[in-house]
Amino acid sequence: MNGAEHLVETLADQGVEICFANPGTSEMHFLSALENPRIKPVLCLFEGVATGAADGWYRMKDAPAATLLHLGPGLSNGLANIHNARRASSGMVNVVGEHSASHLKYDAPLTSDIEGLARPLSHWVRRIDGPDAVASDVAAGVAKANEHPGRIATLILPGDASWRDAGEIVRLPKPGRTMRAPDPARVEQVAKVLRSGEPTLIILANKATRGNALALAGQVAGRTGTRIGSQFFTARMERGAGRTPLERIPYSVKPALAFLAPFKHLVTVETTEPVAFFSYPDLPSQLKAPGTQVHALAEADEDSEAALAMLLDLLGPADGAALIQQRVETPVPSGALTPVAIAHALAAAIPENAIVVDESLTTGRETMGHTMGALPHDLINNMGGSIGYSPPVATGAALACPDRRTICMTGDGSAMYTIQALWTQAREQLPVTTIIFANNQYAILKAEFSNMGAGPAPGPRAMSMIDLTEPTIDWQAMAKSMGVPAVAVDTAEDFHRLLVASIRSEGPMLIEVRL
Repeated sequence: MNGAEHLVETLADQGVEICFANPGTSEMHFLSALENPRIKPVLCLFEGVATGAADGWYRMKDAPAATLLHLGPGLSNGLANIHNARRASSGMVNVVGEHSASHLKYDAPLTSDIEGLARPLSHWVRRIDGPDAVASDVAAGVAKANEHPGRIATLILPGDASWRDAGEIVRLPKPGRTMRAPDPARVEQVAKVLRSGEPTLIILANKATRGNALALAGQVAGRTGTRIGSQFFTARMERGAGRTPLERIPYSVKPALAFLAPFKHLVTVETTEPVAFFSYPDLPSQLKAPGTQVHALAEADEDSEAALAMLLDLLGPADGAALIQQRVETPVPSGALTPVAIAHALAAAIPENAIVVDESLTTGRETMGHTMGALPHDLINNMGGSIGYSPPVATGAALACPDRRTICMTGDGSAMYTIQALWTQAREQLPVTTIIFANNQYAILKAEFSNMGAGPAPGPRAMSMIDLTEPTIDWQAMAKSMGVPAVAVDTAEDFHRLLVASIRSEGPMLIEVRL
């Protein structure tokens, strides 16, 4: 076996099932090794799609995917969605091809400082020294990606380490995932805060927003009357009827300040205290009220489920029922495509166990409140703020859970960053409904222009940097060119009807919502 074959075998031995790839010349032996049926290769037409898809895979599988990227420029093309994945605590193993060691001294055109490009957004970077080091280095990279919280591991694979003989492979054990135990003293302190009766908000994140940890948080709320919530963006939240509802801290600074003003205590679970997404003139960066105390129940690398169970033990026998979201039957809307009508259409259409990937920066802000009582589903948000995350993340989520419908909500400006994901969805026949909210502008920037104090409204030249007309993007043609059926809607009732039709179909579909 050569080094590339060792690499693929070891990835599979360590539990990696899939590789999102955009290969080049240096990676041809890796490509040949992917004939191994233990790893599913998925071609992505842009590296940002590959890294975003790996993020989506992890969010639904809790296990890292591999990416295959072509030298430094290929890694650079994928960095924006690596940033988003890092902020979402997603594990990922990036395999970056490199020239052979003997070729580097000639400074060929694609030569670059790959370590220097990788380090700012990777938790772990290693250059493989030779074919005999491949298996151990790959195993170490997967182990790093599998940590809690998930980590970004980047392996640099020189061409000669890939093509040279590596001998017999050494089968290395697959490591288990460990979580740090919560500090009992901190748990006791939080129990005292909750017993005091002072206004408290428990803020959940990462693994605490789903599964048993979320249910335990609902029990804490039921016993104490404390409120429970999340940051505005969450990596993955289980929500809808029958699940524990979480209040969402508003995105905009002034509403967030008003929301948090009543609380004397904030209890954080796998997160930190809320801060503003951007700095604005004359507005604070920290959103808590002056004098509010922050208590960490579970740090980001700790076992939040164990922490919440310990907290319940300290609080004693249950006095109140756990907090549970009731089903809300939302009538099908009609008429104009207002934000509320769009939210009602989604609430009425979301199927049970759907995966909703949300990047609707302007239109979708109304959606989450109106879909709380929809059928149970998972919600995925952009944790890093680099736009163009949702089509790739939806692609990876759908590959991770092919038996569930994935609904991707995105603005037209955001979608153009990684629209190539549609091609991969078509090739793999993934059950993804992509909703493009087409207002033909970066609408969020019009609002931020005023919020930043740049003026009451953009002037003509500034507006030309925000406007997406002249030409207007033909979304149906764009989708069809990549093999995805597409429709456009102008009314709320048509939006609901075609959304339901897309959910009942087998492959991908795009719906342009003309605003």
